[in-house]
Amino acid sequence: MALFESYERRINQINAALNKYGIKDIDEAKAICDEKGIDPYKMCEDTQKICFENAKWAYVVGAAIAIKKGCKTAADAAEAIGEGLQAFCIPGSVADDRKVGLGHGNLAARLLREETECFAFLAGH
Repeated sequence: MALFESYERRINQINAALNKYGIKDIDEAKAICDEKGIDPYKMCEDTQKICFENAKWAYVVGAAIAIKKGCKTAADAAEAIGEGLQAFCIPGSVADDRKVGLGHGNLAARLLREETECFAFLAGH
């Protein structure tokens, strides 16, 4: 069972995002990823050892959404993963208001698209 920071404040929004794609809950999202032989939870953990538990589950949710959407390109998958990240933003928070999760997915998609000729990254958190 997925447990993470501020579970009660996040879960309704997470389930709504999953339900939009016919996914019942986080456990089913994980099963969808497992079926495809991918482990976004571990990938996130391996990439950033100090990440919060909710970040790892957000990538599981995003990857399951990408699979359900039938994404065929890395850029399209990145946008779908952004939907998963956005679902973990606490409703009414600055991150939710500013659509930080969607922004991260869109930023990754831009980096992955062939038509992007030049890109500068500035951290502005």
